[in-house]
Amino acid sequence: MPLRFDAANAHWRVTPLPALSADQKDWLTRGGSLTAHLRTLGRVVVRVTREAVDMPWSDECAALGLAPRERAWVREIVLEVEGVPFVTAHSVTPLAASQGVWQAMRRLRTRPLAELLYSDSGVARSALVSRRVSARHALYTLAAREIVVEPKRAPHAFVARRSVFERAGAPLLVTECMLPALWSRLASGPLTQETGVHLGRERGPLDHTASRAHHVPR
Repeated sequence: MPLRFDAANAHWRVTPLPALSADQKDWLTRGGSLTAHLRTLGRVVVRVTREAVDMPWSDECAALGLAPRERAWVREIVLEVEGVPFVTAHSVTPLAASQGVWQAMRRLRTRPLAELLYSDSGVARSALVSRRVSARHALYTLAAREIVVEPKRAPHAFVARRSVFERAGAPLLVTECMLPALWSRLASGPLTQETGVHLGRERGPLDHTASRAHHVPR
């Protein structure tokens, strides 16, 4: 059955921008759990920065099928690897869905959202789409405050990806913004036996969704 919701629009596109690096194109299009991929780089901790009833961002309403100024449940977290912020994430679902189909999202605390998404065969996922995020976008502010590597200033733009998960007709939009520390870590060279082995694209319950995204050869 085709999904009712689509994360793509004029700015969020399935094919990553040509100017992005090979690592960026790879991580923007990986199917499966981003948390699981990060675990190949070290110990991952979820730090919750905000959970609240709020208005979706202007470019989220259409993806969620919401009317302008319709309220939603928002969860924002940072994924840290060995204590360093690598990804900031913003998840949003209609308020009614957060009290029904996606109510478990409210009880996650410091557990990753992946625990809800990748163990349920009733969850479908849209294509992964990506874009550059400049200071005009609210996601930029979330990412900029997590800069810890030198120099401690935000870049001109971040790269981010998003997709819609659908369960029983209710959407959950997950946006993940990669931070400079991730690219620095990947540029430092292959993983050693002490830190883990790079597993490539994860195989799991939602791995089929990766086929809808642009595959970038390494």
